[in-house]
Amino acid sequence: MKRRLTSLALAAALLAAGSAVAAEIQVETAAGPKTVETPVETVAVFDIAAVDTLDKLGVKPAGLPSNLYLEELSHLKDGAVAVGDIFEPDLEALSALAPDLIILGGRSSPKVDATTQVAPTIDMTMNGDDLLDQARERIATYGRLFGKESEAKAARKELDAAVEKARSAVAGKGKALIVMTNGPKVTAYGSGSRFGWLHRSLDLPPAVDDVEAATHGEAVSFEFIREANPDWLIVLDRAAAIGSNEQNARITLDNALVAETTAWKKGQVVYLPSGDFYIAAGGAQAMIRVYAAISEAFGAAR
Repeated sequence: MKRRLTSLALAAALLAAGSAVAAEIQVETAAGPKTVETPVETVAVFDIAAVDTLDKLGVKPAGLPSNLYLEELSHLKDGAVAVGDIFEPDLEALSALAPDLIILGGRSSPKVDATTQVAPTIDMTMNGDDLLDQARERIATYGRLFGKESEAKAARKELDAAVEKARSAVAGKGKALIVMTNGPKVTAYGSGSRFGWLHRSLDLPPAVDDVEAATHGEAVSFEFIREANPDWLIVLDRAAAIGSNEQNARITLDNALVAETTAWKKGQVVYLPSGDFYIAAGGAQAMIRVYAAISEAFGAAR
């Protein structure tokens, strides 16, 4: 009788423990607060920034896009199911996987209604207005969703340290102009642009106060860059980010007009890790690498 009571007590304890673990939590998404059932055991992720952060936390998605773009994430493909690409989820593959949760973001966000028919879906899109703060929020959110709170705190601490190091490195070093090359074409971005978070998070003065007003939102000429005369050129090579064979940024910018700028004369041209800055922006590891590149370049300047 005593043994039976002990077994019943143990069973009740296990049931209670299971009930304590299983819960619904509310998370902030691009579409507002959403309720998600936890624990999440099987997840399909289409947003590369989310994939990057989950990798930092030690979470391995069961479903992934066929192209992860970043070499640093390639190890996640082992054992994962390809469930489409970052633009178009494969609904049949998702149905076969039967995930507990689907995470969309950015380029895949328009497909929320479609994937919701397969499994609960959250849109974790981030924008350029306050990307650093959003990245911090996403780290905490994924920590809660996957029971990785301690890992999330460590990741947040590492990101904050990278930001502070970069902010210290850029202080008093002059003004910067962010440009994106796409083959032979060049576009400039100011503090109010999709990449403006870099200026704001580092208190990095822009070489042109209102790039959009000056360029009417169009690709800029090399004359524009010469007239802006930045102390620093911060360069995103879009072709490299998406794996295109277009002309690379170094060739595009190597011309007589750009050569007249202070940035070029002093060798103060920073080529950012393109996939991190363009495809995985907001991902914990991607952000850390971007800030590290800034720290290294500015820190070497006299």
